[in-house]
Amino acid sequence: MKVLIVEDDFDTADFIKRGLEQNGDTAHHVGTAQQGMVLATSEEFDVIIFDRLLPKMDGIDAVRILRGSNVVTPIIMLTALSETADRVSGLDAGADDYLVKPFDFSELYARLKALTRRTPLKQEALLLNIADLRLERTARRVSRGGQALDLNPKEYQILEYLMLNPGQLVTKTMLLEKVWGFNFDPKTSLVQTHVSRLRNKVDKPFDTELIKTIRGCGYIISDHD
Repeated sequence: MKVLIVEDDFDTADFIKRGLEQNGDTAHHVGTAQQGMVLATSEEFDVIIFDRLLPKMDGIDAVRILRGSNVVTPIIMLTALSETADRVSGLDAGADDYLVKPFDFSELYARLKALTRRTPLKQEALLLNIADLRLERTARRVSRGGQALDLNPKEYQILEYLMLNPGQLVTKTMLLEKVWGFNFDPKTSLVQTHVSRLRNKVDKPFDTELIKTIRGCGYIISDHD
């Protein structure tokens, strides 16, 4: 793996860097969010480790900017903040996983490997269409009826997953795992809230409802009733 470490605590960064190099991986370390964003947008990495609490710019803001700049590299956030709301805010900004300090390197490494095993985009599935809804995966652009839709990173990921599975039931558990990386139910209205916001953008301004709720089960995207 080629890993970018964005961490202002040099002891923590050195601990991670040494662990990666002992496993035969390549690690690049920078100490500020700004440096991290420059490298993330100018070089190819397999995964990025981003600290949450950085000087001058919060890691969450940096991740949100990267996702808005169409950087799709998997990101795992590190933080000393352990409240559920803190984890959710990091994931909502576009991070793929979230690890609370202190942590064991073995757990971090397992999560990094899991993120890099995600299936790459297939050439034939770069453009997704349902009725007049269009999603361009390489550019991360969404439009309906020729009108551009402004989606945040999580709304985009939910819609992308639904459109990759047209006419099929997508459960709350599936979305928690695929979009937020949760392998447990955080017992919040996280999924429902984001799907509701997504619908307000994708369906509400138009005549035909595409995202349908299957009560007690999940969601289906389809242009059929």
